[in-house]
Amino acid sequence: MGKETGFLEYTRTNNKDILPEDRILNFEEFHAPLDVKERREQAARCMNCGVPFCQSAMNLGGMVTGCPLHNLIPEWNDEIYKGHDGHAFARLHKTSNFPEFTGRVCPALCEKACMCGQNGEAVTVHDNELYLIETAFEKGYIKPVVPEIRSGKKVAVIGSGPSGLAVADELNHRGHNVEVFEREDEIGGLLMYGIPNMKLDKSVIKRRRKLMEEEGVVFHTNSDIGKNVSAASLNEKFDAVVMCCGSKKPRPLNVADPEKIKGVYNAVDFLTQTTKALMQCQDKSAQTLSKHGGFIDAKGKNVVIVGGGDTGNDCIGTVIRHGAKSVTALEMMPKPPVTRAASNPWPEWPKVLKTDYGHEEAIHVFGEDPRVYETTVKSVTTDNKGNIKKIETVKVTFKDGKLTEVPGSEQVLKCDILLIAAGFIGCEDYSADAFGLKKSQRGTIVTEADSYHVPNTKLFCAGDMHRGQSLVVWAVYEGRSCAKEVDSYLMGYTNL
Repeated sequence: MGKETGFLEYTRTNNKDILPEDRILNFEEFHAPLDVKERREQAARCMNCGVPFCQSAMNLGGMVTGCPLHNLIPEWNDEIYKGHDGHAFARLHKTSNFPEFTGRVCPALCEKACMCGQNGEAVTVHDNELYLIETAFEKGYIKPVVPEIRSGKKVAVIGSGPSGLAVADELNHRGHNVEVFEREDEIGGLLMYGIPNMKLDKSVIKRRRKLMEEEGVVFHTNSDIGKNVSAASLNEKFDAVVMCCGSKKPRPLNVADPEKIKGVYNAVDFLTQTTKALMQCQDKSAQTLSKHGGFIDAKGKNVVIVGGGDTGNDCIGTVIRHGAKSVTALEMMPKPPVTRAASNPWPEWPKVLKTDYGHEEAIHVFGEDPRVYETTVKSVTTDNKGNIKKIETVKVTFKDGKLTEVPGSEQVLKCDILLIAAGFIGCEDYSADAFGLKKSQRGTIVTEADSYHVPNTKLFCAGDMHRGQSLVVWAVYEGRSCAKEVDSYLMGYTNL
């Protein structure tokens, strides 16, 4: 275990954040790593519990706590503390394909179950993981591993988000010939075009692509199955086809249709445009992006965001970098408590108020938290050209299990841009229709019970398309688990 008394001697120290006044000037990642001595001290805090809840992925109170990948966290914390970074990375990589993604964007389910967090502060598992993968790339621990023997089996993976990449990575290392089809011009799915650059620099995704290509995976971008690539051609050419197309059908806001009202956008479309424009700039400064143009620009605009999740927060951080005049974030749910309620004990997921980077930046720029709770949009007002100009909000409450408006609580807000970040309701219809797949009421693909296999086909499904909208770490878990089924289907057994 780390150091026997480490959890008593050292306090939790996170990676240092660049101050809001400095980081909003660009789209660079803003978490500065600790030095190696400090990192080893943080790893020394791990208690190597007899039953390490951090790697359990337990469902408690309807929410998961602990790592879905069952990462061997106490083992590699011990190795970090002892200075054995190579061994530590080997233990991490045994269960995790892409620590460079989860080490940046995962909400750290592991830390919520950490024993140190019961009476104090959890181990910095998330930051330790990121240290390991970046050290592994820096010191050359990671080298292309090309299978010595190929099975002769061909697998098509449709979609290159975290689940598709995990499927491809696993099956390629098993010796199958894997080709990945991505409709966008870059791989990564929402990693590339749904998560802003300051949270996940796109060079990180390109680095992983280069490694996977050197190992034998073939990527086809601008390849949209059901549009410019036929499902029939894939069925004919490949021994198995894995659908990892995500859950990208946005939840609609009935009073504001992006197709009918100018200035109303789905959040991911908005974020995508900013990222695509930024990737064409020579640097990642907000000033350079503004001069470049070619995206939905919030500069000088009154922005309202509907939805309080990670995507809503990412929109806040993005419009602040654009130079928005104001930003308001509407959330239908009540404001969470600052500390755990008695009914929400450790190691359950803590249902407490989270002030994320975008909220911190809004507080710095505008002097107040942008979030307005128990509120939604009741109506919108446009000018004679169809541009949104104002919205009317109303307070809401849950009564007898139904969302009910509070009479007399209406308010009018100026609004030049309305961003809908209300989540997703399933995979897009044409992706399923291309293969004649059935969808559940939740918009996911129907597979065999407790399986990733579509009945009576060579098709498999993983990730958000199979599970529903979820986290990157769950997508990687789905991809790894699906790959085992595909391998068994192709070979009659699996050693994955």
